[in-house]
Amino acid sequence: MSPTPGFLVWRLSMKWKVAVDRALAPLGLTHAQYSLLATLYGLQHDPRSAELPSQRRLADHTGLEALYVSKLARTLESAGLLDRLPDPADTRAVQLRLTDRGRSVSAEAVGIVRELMAELLAPLPADRQAAFVADLQALLLERGPS
Repeated sequence: MSPTPGFLVWRLSMKWKVAVDRALAPLGLTHAQYSLLATLYGLQHDPRSAELPSQRRLADHTGLEALYVSKLARTLESAGLLDRLPDPADTRAVQLRLTDRGRSVSAEAVGIVRELMAELLAPLPADRQAAFVADLQALLLERGPS
């Protein structure tokens, strides 16, 4: 009996999470913390994004639960990697901003994870790697009602 696509996706996801956890352990980061920092790093380096993202925006972008993002943000704030700031437009919301140390750690982590991704994709022929990534993106697209 061959494995189902769901099983294969789950196994690949778990393999990736464990690999990222191990690779980022020297920086004191987990995969989930990295997901938040790397997203924040990318958003803060996007010239089209002048505003600071809210915890809700990061939750929506990463697919993590808002409560979990809040917990991660508090942990990362305690570690001196980001600041949690009141949103001037919404007193209930919190905006996130990387500290100088957070930018440095995030840049290093992004480099480590890029190398890890190259290792993960290495078994695929070079001409199949871009197609594989495109296939993953197609599977992740939100589908509206039929």
